[in-house]
Amino acid sequence: MNYSYVHTNFNVFDLDKSLAFYKEALGLEEARRKEAKDGSFIIVYLKDKGGRGELELTWLRDRDKPYDLGDEEFHICYTTDDYNASLKHHQEMGVVEFINEEMGIYFILDPDGYWVEIVPARDR
Repeated sequence: MNYSYVHTNFNVFDLDKSLAFYKEALGLEEARRKEAKDGSFIIVYLKDKGGRGELELTWLRDRDKPYDLGDEEFHICYTTDDYNASLKHHQEMGVVEFINEEMGIYFILDPDGYWVEIVPARDR
């Protein structure tokens, strides 16, 4: 059996704010969306330029408070071809949460508190 990665889901409290964040921070573009006929949810799939996987953002109409992310011990990761420019851009956005200089990586924080790891392009 073979498997291929499809997507990761984040539930978001403010869909428009999250869409704007992921577009500005990572250049993600909306690939498609699903909206419930009764308006109870909207699911938006975002793709990067490489198109290897998607980030699924789910908004629930009846959610009245931000999500509790527990100990924030999970994250998604993106690679960049220009680490220094990327770090500067995210610092200017004010979203850098943690820099690990020894490992050469850093994390940004999205509007809902999800961590996104940024690593330089390198051999994996």
